[in-house]
Amino acid sequence: MNKNYVIIGGSSGIGKELVSILAKEGHNIFATYNENKVENHDKVQYQKFNVLNDSFNLDILPDEIDGLVYCPGSINLKPFKRFTDEDFISDFKLQVVGATKIIKILLPRLAKGGNSSIVLFSTIAVQNGFNFHSQVAISKGAVEGLTRSLAAELAPKIRVNAIAPSLTDTSLASKFLNTPQKIAAQAENNPLKKIGTAKDVAEAAAYLVTDKSSWTTGQILHVDGGSSTIK
Repeated sequence: MNKNYVIIGGSSGIGKELVSILAKEGHNIFATYNENKVENHDKVQYQKFNVLNDSFNLDILPDEIDGLVYCPGSINLKPFKRFTDEDFISDFKLQVVGATKIIKILLPRLAKGGNSSIVLFSTIAVQNGFNFHSQVAISKGAVEGLTRSLAAELAPKIRVNAIAPSLTDTSLASKFLNTPQKIAAQAENNPLKKIGTAKDVAEAAAYLVTDKSSWTTGQILHVDGGSSTIK
């Protein structure tokens, strides 16, 4: 049975891969983009949407939404003493306020689905202390708290889960993987001796947003090559 899924940030990285996976399964996808060029086709409709500034257009959406995935994020690493209030507030607005904004807008349509799903994104840096990650961990820690709280509040009709990846080969992480030496070093530090791809994480998101995970809610799924548990 075809389902209706909304992917916020569906034009690059993990979001783009997720759109492709779900569309190939025959589902109807309503995705947003900010700057990347995209084209509508029979299974995917795009709208331009800046989560911090724009109003979300509900006109293209059906009355019933089966799943929402919120992909926008940032990776800003610096020593704690060097980041300003404005730095972490900007990240918080993008990753937490933006997510809550779109969840509130779509909640009535998600509730009509009966077994709908919301998927958010965290990072392994929330549960594992890393140097220079305090800025990103503030907002992603809030995402994990939001995930568990909403899972309790919205059960049994709506499931809420999050994915916590380690560094993944996407445009968002390109500044950390922009030389062969950096790529080799990151791969060597991973228990599986490789860097995850956008598709690796998107497959997990596809599992969580579809009925394949119909008995899963309130979970933080670590998709990280074992980095969070294997030393």
